[in-house]
Amino acid sequence: MKSINPESLSERENYKLLIGSIIPRPIAFVTTLSEKGVLNGAPFSYFNIVTANPPMISVSVQRKNGKQKDTAINAIQKKEFVVHIADESYIKALNETAASFPPEQSEVEAAGLTPVKSDRIDVPGIQEAKIRMECLLEKVIPLGGDEPSCDLLIGRVVYFHIAEELYENGRINASQLQPVSRLAGSSYSKLGEQFSLERPQ
Repeated sequence: MKSINPESLSERENYKLLIGSIIPRPIAFVTTLSEKGVLNGAPFSYFNIVTANPPMISVSVQRKNGKQKDTAINAIQKKEFVVHIADESYIKALNETAASFPPEQSEVEAAGLTPVKSDRIDVPGIQEAKIRMECLLEKVIPLGGDEPSCDLLIGRVVYFHIAEELYENGRINASQLQPVSRLAGSSYSKLGEQFSLERPQ
């Protein structure tokens, strides 16, 4: 077993160990609106559930050289965003949105994705995703060192949108969803083989 002190490593070296170890990671495609009304869209794999009562999720938006990304800026200003679950049907378009775009250009438009109106918030979602969640910003937590290296967005889900074929008696059919997860580097993973284990009493 190799033992490593993260304090002896660079940020990039720690990054490689983390993204290579914590796999697979679910991918959130997040849409936000800028103050000028530009629909921003970007994928994030530092993403998970926080709690179910009320339903809340977290998205960690990494800063670049200490500077906040458009997703964090917009979510903080507007106090709302939409989270979509990445799936096989639109993963190539989603990947296109990971490029560096100026704030005045919409990644959603550039990737050929289709905006769709939300029910409870002003930020549109995208039609291609089989699951999307309208979120209000519950809290933002800057984290990391003397100068923050990320903005942890906690979103409270105020509306779910789920494709009919996925919804079965209040549950999601994972095989129908065909989710895509993130590995390290440029590698992704599909759902793969499933198995069950009963939780002990």
